[in-house]
Amino acid sequence: MSAPGTGAGPTAKGLRRRNELLDAAERLLAASGGAQLTLRAVADEAGVRLGHLQHYFPTRSDLLAALLDRVLTTSLERIAARTDPAGDTAAAAVVLDSLLGDHDEPSLVGLFTEVWSMAAHDEPAAETLRSFYADYAGHVTAIVRRHLPELDERGARARAEVFVMAVEGAAIFRSGIAGRRTPHTDDVLRRTLLTLLTGPARS
Repeated sequence: MSAPGTGAGPTAKGLRRRNELLDAAERLLAASGGAQLTLRAVADEAGVRLGHLQHYFPTRSDLLAALLDRVLTTSLERIAARTDPAGDTAAAAVVLDSLLGDHDEPSLVGLFTEVWSMAAHDEPAAETLRSFYADYAGHVTAIVRRHLPELDERGARARAEVFVMAVEGAAIFRSGIAGRRTPHTDDVLRRTLLTLLTGPARS
């Protein structure tokens, strides 16, 4: 199904304008939160007429769906690129450090905090978020299976899902939103997460 305002074959100009509008919505979401993400506010942020915005996104739901899809797709592409290396312990450590490094980007953590908040009150947003995390866990499952081939799919998937839960939850604490990181807790976190990825299969 084509995006609103782009027709059956979106032009490069149309896609560029659509992305510029989503850029404005993303800035507003990060700065002011989901409650302030109205069509009027996004149009003002983008410096366009409301009718221009509605040509691409007729309703707030259309805008939210497109914004959430873009944010999560971009993050999933980053995750997929990181989880592609050959499965050795060094590669797993690099993947882990890269994912934890995202917690050093306040804008990214803040954006996801708002996405989580939106999903708590909007079922379509929640469904999109669940799909994102299912895909994320799928990439991590592949790493676990490379390191621990003796695990069945269910066991590997469980480890991957716990890994994702821990990394995402740690973002709230390590970013300073809900706590402060310390060298000791970071060391325990990193060792715990690496064990989930690389073993042993049974503790």
